[in-house]
Amino acid sequence: MNYHFLGNSGLKVSELGFGAGTLGGKGQLFSAWGQPSQTEANRMIQMCLDAGINFFDTADVYSDGESETMLGKALALDRKDTIISTKIGIRSSDALNAAGFSRNYLQYAVEQSLKRLGTDYIDVLQLHQFDSFTSLHQLMKTLDELVRSGKVRYIGVSNFSGWQLMKAQAIADHYGYEKFVVNQVYYSLIGRDYEWELMPLNDDQQIAAVVWSPLGWGRLTGKFDRQHPIPAESRLHDTAQFAPPVNEDHLYQVIDALKEISEETGYTIPQISLQWLLQRPTVASVLIGARNETQLQDNLKAKDIYLSHEHVEKLNQASAIYPAYPYYPYWNGQFTERFKSIVDSQFILH
Repeated sequence: MNYHFLGNSGLKVSELGFGAGTLGGKGQLFSAWGQPSQTEANRMIQMCLDAGINFFDTADVYSDGESETMLGKALALDRKDTIISTKIGIRSSDALNAAGFSRNYLQYAVEQSLKRLGTDYIDVLQLHQFDSFTSLHQLMKTLDELVRSGKVRYIGVSNFSGWQLMKAQAIADHYGYEKFVVNQVYYSLIGRDYEWELMPLNDDQQIAAVVWSPLGWGRLTGKFDRQHPIPAESRLHDTAQFAPPVNEDHLYQVIDALKEISEETGYTIPQISLQWLLQRPTVASVLIGARNETQLQDNLKAKDIYLSHEHVEKLNQASAIYPAYPYYPYWNGQFTERFKSIVDSQFILH
């Protein structure tokens, strides 16, 4: 297992992390992700520990908090050697103020996560989405207070736009508050929008990327291709309202390239997809989730496979898309030498 610094925090995290969204099994979305028992969860967590994983990610809204509870129990004996990341901010109940980042709710949500996790500190607290109703100055001050209290050690964001993250970071810098060291982002071979603005921002601000849904919401599991499209009864259809969109032709173009490499190397499509991400600039950790031990074992092997330069180039070209304005003038709409020099250069955090 390789380890990377989490931004400029000095904290090292495993290149593969465990995404605990598959634990809990409550609700339409999370029951489709997975429904392991605590015993099964304990075994999967132990498999991760044995493989060298030290970074475990969850959120207060995953299965109404049950994910945090199960993860906390599974890591109880290994707490001092593991890094627990959780996210807050998405509405967690029907209570009027049970969402966002007001000081009142932020402090309450942290206390509740601590109880469910069975710990007295959160290694990495991430804001799950942007809250336009709370003053960013108040937010950064409250986060700074939480770090100073010892209840939180490092802070980050998820699903922020570039200007939202940069404005918050600038406020923290101006007032001497704790700054963000991690940005949890959607990034995959069929979702490379991260590269347009957030990747350069993360590099400039020395913020590490932690990747969620690296298999494109299950589309790159190897189960689907042109001859075997996603069936109507698939869990992808059940949770489509939550999934990042992807053009069908583009999806199959990427899958075709993955299948060719899989046939040449003997690696599975998920392993190839994960290894491609492990090589990307600014990426500190890629979160893998699993419904069972077999899936987890297959994904864990991604750290050990080798992709040649030719394989990487094939994947780069198959997955390249035309950037949105104002990024396209600099990329020229094609997979040019300029494109490659930007995304393949050696970033600080790589």
